[in-house]
Amino acid sequence: MKNLNLGKEKINKLLLSFSIPCVISMLINSVYNIVDQIFIGKGVGTLGNGATNVLFPLIIIFNAFASLIGNGASANLSLKLGEGKKEEAGKIVGQAILMTFILALALGILSYLFLPKLVYLFGCTENIYQYAMDYGKIIIIGAPFMITYSALSSIIRADGSPKYSMFMLIVGAIINIILDPIFIFTFNLGVKGGALATIIGQIISFLIAILYLKKLKNMRLTKETFKIDKNILKTLSLGLSSFITQGTVLILFVYMNNILTKYGAMTKFGSDIPLSVYGVISKVNSLFISTVLGVSIGAQPIVGFNYGAGNEERVKETFKKVLLINFSVGLLFNLIFVLFPRQIAGIFISASDANYTLFMEFAETICHTFLLVTSLNALEMTGSILIQSLGKVKKATALSFIRQIILFIPISLTLCILFDKGIYGVLYAGCISDILCFLIAIFLIGSEYKKLGENKEKKATTETASIKKNKGQKIVITISREYASGGRYVGQLLAEKLGINFYDKELIALFAKESGLSTKYINEVDEKSRKSSNDDRLFIAETKVIQKLAQKESCVIVGRCADYILKDKKDVLKVFLYTDEASKVKRATKYYGLEKASALKEINAINKSRVKHYKFYTNRDWYDFSNYDLIVNVDKLGVEKTAEYLVDFIEKKNEDKKRL
Repeated sequence: MKNLNLGKEKINKLLLSFSIPCVISMLINSVYNIVDQIFIGKGVGTLGNGATNVLFPLIIIFNAFASLIGNGASANLSLKLGEGKKEEAGKIVGQAILMTFILALALGILSYLFLPKLVYLFGCTENIYQYAMDYGKIIIIGAPFMITYSALSSIIRADGSPKYSMFMLIVGAIINIILDPIFIFTFNLGVKGGALATIIGQIISFLIAILYLKKLKNMRLTKETFKIDKNILKTLSLGLSSFITQGTVLILFVYMNNILTKYGAMTKFGSDIPLSVYGVISKVNSLFISTVLGVSIGAQPIVGFNYGAGNEERVKETFKKVLLINFSVGLLFNLIFVLFPRQIAGIFISASDANYTLFMEFAETICHTFLLVTSLNALEMTGSILIQSLGKVKKATALSFIRQIILFIPISLTLCILFDKGIYGVLYAGCISDILCFLIAIFLIGSEYKKLGENKEKKATTETASIKKNKGQKIVITISREYASGGRYVGQLLAEKLGINFYDKELIALFAKESGLSTKYINEVDEKSRKSSNDDRLFIAETKVIQKLAQKESCVIVGRCADYILKDKKDVLKVFLYTDEASKVKRATKYYGLEKASALKEINAINKSRVKHYKFYTNRDWYDFSNYDLIVNVDKLGVEKTAEYLVDFIEKKNEDKKRL
């Protein structure tokens, strides 16, 4: 985010910068499993492939919890950064990291203790059991490392470093690819060698992720940020859709493993071949899923930031472009599955394997039935992630449930049992569910997309109504503000929302005309060190101009002792705006170009000068809040919300006047 402005940069450029590294990162997670599958398939055979497939649900569980925290923290982080609340963003990251460590360790221990029961729950056969146990015991050792770096990769991307996240995962994958053939073939370790290669790569990725925490761009981690409180629930709720998406994939995988084993035993393929083939084809299909999710998750900071900042047109533009990209990817993979099923399957098995012919035949069958219209899944996956980015957790969660739970399992059971289609009923249920889910997703995503436009129209209508409401009821708002508090921008927004004139720099020409002083001189006085000047001629001119404006029209006037000059007028609202020191420094360095090291000193000097100027002409204390009608800490609401709060206050005040 240091180099890319999420609120202003072109969407295409942002998607390239965020989604490509994210896609690569997601693909690398898939490659971990595919590489093991390829080398184990060539070195061990069908039973080895079956073993990795049996353990894959455990990998899904680990990824689900990583997504729960990582994607939730990422979505929440993007929303807070969009709202300008960086301190809260730091707490989100600290809490997410601590929660990840706790969950990762707990899941690793529980998985190891219950592994013998889990492999049978996941559809293991007697022939595959020992291979599954050998592979699983080692893979579980790497679980805490995998969960942690997976969660941190989402946070790193949301912090504006997608390339670092990509690098972290690429390094681990390369190490895995190099070590796989060495351990499996050279040291003849079989499935154990594949597992060892995987966890070594995961440990390296974990270490790289931890190193990043010292170089976070948008926040600073302290001991306080690591304290878990009720705010963690917001993070977990925003990650719930991703968690449930992974959960539904888990249920589908376990269901498929068991039902294919059961009904496969009634065919020429037997129990082991359908289990093995489904595993390898699913791993290849995970490349499609990873690409779609990578593009969508990469777009998450863009959507979340702009939605939080109220830039709904940019949110809509991002939606359209992400959907177009993901459908194009889906069509490409669909064609590959339909046209080249045997070539895909051949990567994972040796031609000399005794089960080669049946393996290839079942691979072709599954690609031409179960995955026949898999491209349609792009809409459901994309919509779920992007709607989650808007903070619409319930709708995103519902969308995640539809295909696997609500549609596929009931349809497949109906075809298998009631229509006696056996294993083929399961396979045809896949494409039927994809079509139905696609139609439902169009409605759900379309309604959410439409709301974005409606929100903008509603806001415009509200602001128009506000202007009409105040028309004819004169109101003058004076704004006194600390330097770098955002007070000038609040005043500008307030004037826009009320449909009245705004005066700050705009007053200079009026002061020059009234005083006879040149605009150049007044400008220099105004700009010099950003301090107020004690020039009596100028103050007299300011007083006359401000009094005339207040008599003539409704308006917002910033500074110039306007609250004192208009102290006796009844239709004046006197406002004082302030922020804490840290916020002033951030704003001054970001918007006014001050050096961070000296910013606070200059801010204090400017405010001290304002205090003296105010005291000189009013004989009052600038910080005496009894001088004002409203005193507001801009940081509590943010600039936009502070302006809205003032509008609401003024409207209520006008309504009270009418009643009286």
